[in-house]
Amino acid sequence: MFAASSIRPVQAETAPDTARLSPKAAAFASRTLDFIEKMNGIYFDAAVRLNGDDNRFEQRALDTEFGTWNTRVARGPVMEKAGRTVTIIKKPTFQADTLWSRYLVLAAHPKSPLVGTMQASFVVEFHADGNSMVAGMIDVMPAATSDDDLSEIKNAVEAVYQAHGVDGEKYRQRSCLASAEEMNVEYRRKAACVGGNFFGRDPMAVTEENFDFMTEIYQAFVESFLKIVEKRQNDTYTDADLTLQDKMRKGWLEDRLFADPNTTQFAPWEAWSLYSLPPVVKF
Repeated sequence: MFAASSIRPVQAETAPDTARLSPKAAAFASRTLDFIEKMNGIYFDAAVRLNGDDNRFEQRALDTEFGTWNTRVARGPVMEKAGRTVTIIKKPTFQADTLWSRYLVLAAHPKSPLVGTMQASFVVEFHADGNSMVAGMIDVMPAATSDDDLSEIKNAVEAVYQAHGVDGEKYRQRSCLASAEEMNVEYRRKAACVGGNFFGRDPMAVTEENFDFMTEIYQAFVESFLKIVEKRQNDTYTDADLTLQDKMRKGWLEDRLFADPNTTQFAPWEAWSLYSLPPVVKF
C-alpha cells in the first residue's frame, strides 16, 4: 500500500492515450472505453432506479506513480453501496510493462442479505513486448443467497460460454480454487462459482473473438446480478440471514487486505477501500 502523502487528486479522463499503439490496438482501446461507459450507465442507472430519491453519489480521483484510479460510489437504501473504479497502470508492480491499459472494477453491496456481494472486473492491456491481454473476474460472494438466484446468474453466464464455445467450468473453478502462485489463501474470497476468473495461467490475447466474449459475459453477469437485487429488494429476511451477511462481508475485507494481488500489491487504500469494501464490516 502507498502512503496518503504520495497521492494527489486528478481530473477524470478526457482523451485516450493511444499514441504508442498500432491502429488495430488503438481501435480496441477505443472500444474498451466505449464498453466501460456502457457499463457505467447500466450499473449506475440501476443504482439510481433502485435507491430512488435517496440515492447519493461520491467521487474521487487519485494519481500515484503506479497508476490512476477514477472512483465513483452510489449509496442508498437498496443498493447500499455500489462502487466502481477505472484504473490506468503507469508503473507496473506485478503486471507486465504496459503501453496502454484500462481496468474496470464494479463492486456492489446490496443492503439485503438475500443477494450477496458482486465483484466484476474487466481489464484490457497492451504490453511493451507486443503481447496483449483481455481478462477479468466475475462472481458473487453469497450471504443468504438462494440456490435459485445463484442458478439464475450462472445460467445467464453459461449462455455466453456456450455461445462462444468456451468451457465455463474451467473458469468457474478458477474463481473458487486458489492457484499455486496465490498468497494467504486462507483469506481468499468465498465465491459462489457462478461466474469465472479469467486472470493468470493462460491469459487471453486481445482478439475480436476474445474481446467479444469478455464484454458479453461481463455484461450478462452484471445485468443478471442487478435483476436479483431488484427482485429481492422488498423480501423479508431474518437475523440469521444478517449473520451470514456479516460473515461474508468480513471475509471480503480479509480477502482485500491479505489475499488479492491488486489490493495488496498495487491499488492504494484510499482507492480500493472506497470502491470495493462493504459499507459496514462487523468484528
